[in-house]
Amino acid sequence: MKPLLKKEIDKSIKIKKKLYKLDKQVQKAIDLMSLTLEEGNKVLICGNGGSAADAQHLAAEFLIRLRPNINRKSYPVISLAQDTSTITACGNDLGFDNLFKRNFESLANSNDLLIVLSTSGNSNNIIKVLNSARSRNINSISFLGNRGGKCKGLSNLDIIVPEKNTARIQECHIFLGHFIFENVENRLIKNEN
Repeated sequence: MKPLLKKEIDKSIKIKKKLYKLDKQVQKAIDLMSLTLEEGNKVLICGNGGSAADAQHLAAEFLIRLRPNINRKSYPVISLAQDTSTITACGNDLGFDNLFKRNFESLANSNDLLIVLSTSGNSNNIIKVLNSARSRNINSISFLGNRGGKCKGLSNLDIIVPEKNTARIQECHIFLGHFIFENVENRLIKNEN
């Protein structure tokens, strides 16, 4: 009988190996994000719960620094879950379902990029912001789980982790986010020189 930790690590590795099939989508995400930032536009990113934390984490990687040995200029990657005042005001006055859409409609320009993270793909506030991006012809990328939920097909690009366990999906989303962001950063630095 395998020890519990080894069993969970083996399951996690098995799930990550399923990501091999996402190579084309990941390359498209790198290209789209690179082009957006190279042209002086911004990336707006959002998610709920743990995915909100991942969105803020990834935004900080580009606003501040992704890797400690690379000092470069700041790039505009902005979380749509901005602060407790904005979140609670929107929740109270307009409803939580409108949080990301409201901030997106205020901050987004036509050549910006929206990135959403949703393990279920069924959150109303994520669906609403994706529909807002579509109606304004603003590019979007969705990091989803399981089969993509109601969000599947609402973005220009879906990156779906084929797994039901929320924690494992989030681990894959942050891994893919770091991989994509590192490759975007490499391209941006190369093109600046």
